[in-house]
Amino acid sequence: MGLRIYNTLTRAEEEFIPLEEGKVRMYVCGPTVYSDAHVGHAMAAIVFDMVRRYLLFRGYAVQYATNFTDVDDKIIRRANERGEDPIALANHYAEEYLRHLRDLNVMPADIYPRVSSEIPQIIRFIQELGELGYAYELDGDVYFRVDKDPDYGRLSGRSLQEAMSGTRVAEDARKENAADFALWKSAKPGEPAWDSPWGPGRPGWHIECSAMCLHHLGETIDIHGGGNDLIFPHHENEIAQSESLTGKPLARYWMHNGMLQFGGEKMSKSLGNLVTIDDFLSKHSPDVLRMLIFTGHYRKPIVFNDETLAGAERALSRLRSGLRPSTGGKTTGPEADSLRQAAENARAAFIAAMNADFNTSSALAALFELVRAINTGRDAGVGGPFYQAAQRTLQQLAGVLGLALSEPAAENGNELAARPFVDLLVQVRADLRAAKQWALADKVRDGLKELGVALEDGPDGTQWRYQEQ
Repeated sequence: MGLRIYNTLTRAEEEFIPLEEGKVRMYVCGPTVYSDAHVGHAMAAIVFDMVRRYLLFRGYAVQYATNFTDVDDKIIRRANERGEDPIALANHYAEEYLRHLRDLNVMPADIYPRVSSEIPQIIRFIQELGELGYAYELDGDVYFRVDKDPDYGRLSGRSLQEAMSGTRVAEDARKENAADFALWKSAKPGEPAWDSPWGPGRPGWHIECSAMCLHHLGETIDIHGGGNDLIFPHHENEIAQSESLTGKPLARYWMHNGMLQFGGEKMSKSLGNLVTIDDFLSKHSPDVLRMLIFTGHYRKPIVFNDETLAGAERALSRLRSGLRPSTGGKTTGPEADSLRQAAENARAAFIAAMNADFNTSSALAALFELVRAINTGRDAGVGGPFYQAAQRTLQQLAGVLGLALSEPAAENGNELAARPFVDLLVQVRADLRAAKQWALADKVRDGLKELGVALEDGPDGTQWRYQEQ
């Protein structure tokens, strides 16, 4: 079975057939950069990093673009509060976000367009919409005529009347239709502005992505992605603008990830319930966040709390256990054959799961089965080529999910200094167990666990490792 993707536009899973065989053009809406990024922002970045990695794994050449909105009301407001230049403020947070992406093991995009660098393309886009009768000017502002687009609302499922609800009355009086949205905003004091045919001003939010996507990827792309909070109005308006101009579909597949939820609500700056990426990474490895997200489904909400994080850490520790070295040298026999078969089965099950609309929870289940087989083989003394091949399979498939599976460093970075003392305590525990002093042996084990050291007993002795704190 080939790859199938849930298309928000058609509300159905569809077979993935790119416009050009072997090539995928993909655009994902990026952040509005006006303050520190939080783990909710990381959700979309990680989800579409996974999608991209799987497409690459399947042999596609992927051209990936994600933008920075560096011209926006929120940026201007924050800059004015601080007495800073809005573009300089946005540049600072854009560079910080790129650092976060590197820290989270997100592959860099091929293109990072920024609104401030795309003004000529945006102005030209708006002019052409006006020439086609889709845009009109009001005192230096330019609006899109939604009632001229008979298909408006098909992405979100909203009628034009529903789209009008919630529009401020003060704006309604100026526009031909309350649902018309801004393409260009006339300059106001204290705001960045660019010259245009309608006077000094700046772009509206929705036109930015339409213009950048057209400029860098073409009239029709394969996949357009973003959070499900962007379906309306942002992506709805993108479709209206782009398709009214080109007469062609903007994207063949519309993909939307669910929100990271904290206390039952989506994580956001406005709600004040956020955890910054820096805060998260000071306590957890990047793999923990990926495990949290991928144990669910990308289209569903993900609960972020101490309990779910602890579960993600346990799952991650379980995967890492499959990379421990073999303690035996058995290279033939039923145990070795079983491990070879387990690796083949895991690869097939992983691909089948990912082909089913990126079902990462089932893909992880395939990896856990492989880890179980690896650990069983190690306990049976299997080593050599089959054991190493199974571990390479585990690492490759985990890498498709962006999981590094590297062991965490000990607290305060003293792993090497602590190692001989941990070895000594493990040996003391072994001596206690041999003397049947079970209570004292358990006390050593529990004490090490509290210090972040996990023990695993096997037929060839006890192995230990650092675990997530």
